[in-house]
Amino acid sequence: MDISARNNLKGRIKNLKKNDISAEVILDVGGQEMCASVTADSVNRLGLKVGDEVSALVKASSVIIGK
Repeated sequence: MDISARNNLKGRIKNLKKNDISAEVILDVGGQEMCASVTADSVNRLGLKVGDEVSALVKASSVIIGK
């Protein structure tokens, strides 16, 4: 599969907070925490659980930088 996202970060799921509709997936990416908001259905479909190694694909147009 070809994708347009250029930032592919490898990480491990550190924590999962899920309700009936949505989920917050906390990743450890090289010692830094990253949070992804996804649907609960996606968590179930992918079989995500704490400790899983995953890839976080980041589309640059969705990143907001502040100072």
